[in-house]
Amino acid sequence: MEPILNVKNLTMNFGGLKALDDVNIAVEKGEIAALIGPNGAGKTTFFNCITGIYEPSQGYVAITPPGEPTHKLKGLKPNQVTEKGLARTFQNIRLFHGMTVLENVMIGRHCRMKSGILGAMLRPASQKNEEKKAIADSYEILEKIGLEQYVNEMAINLPYGAQRRLEIARALATDPVILLLDEPAAGMNPQETKELDDLIIWLRDNEDLSILLIEHDMKLVMSLSDRIHVVDYGKKIAEGTPEEVKSNPEVIKAYLGDESEDA
Repeated sequence: MEPILNVKNLTMNFGGLKALDDVNIAVEKGEIAALIGPNGAGKTTFFNCITGIYEPSQGYVAITPPGEPTHKLKGLKPNQVTEKGLARTFQNIRLFHGMTVLENVMIGRHCRMKSGILGAMLRPASQKNEEKKAIADSYEILEKIGLEQYVNEMAINLPYGAQRRLEIARALATDPVILLLDEPAAGMNPQETKELDDLIIWLRDNEDLSILLIEHDMKLVMSLSDRIHVVDYGKKIAEGTPEEVKSNPEVIKAYLGDESEDA
């Protein structure tokens, strides 16, 4: 059975710099996987390559949604990758601050809407019904994420932790089968981090999602992950369960070091 996400021999060159060097990562259905490594190891570059922001120099990237054929992602634009079922958040929050919380989530629904420019201009009954459904679907997502009380609030006015959750809500609005989270706990206080931990597990268990996250909070990574992939200088140096990775000498040398320190 094919993994939900299958990445083979992924390489990314920026001129003479090899940011990713023959990286192989697979994420199974229902798995919470983590990608860790020192700053500059290539983690976000990996996300950018598989989501269409960068065109990899070489490699194979594919997604296999349950009950569907395998879709090759290499060479697709970001919106096309999203349509295939792969959604992401970003290390730096990228919300539409001048829009409401509900409108931010509705933006995510756009890739699942059928009406085009002509429909938006003429606004037939089918267009209006689709918009009503998008509003209802978006509000339901906010309820699941615990942000319904902010529905009409401008995104810029949300507390920091709520803005992080809103990014996840917008990604969920695209109906993904796999969700990529780029440092979702960055800047969060301990209570917000605990709530995020609970949310990620809830999404996996209740929304039939597979999740791949980049994170420096090692307590979060170790408590959440079924499998951890470790990169250093663009190369994958280890893979395994949290216990296996924690005791791997190469990982300790390259990244973990003193467990009391976050990289």
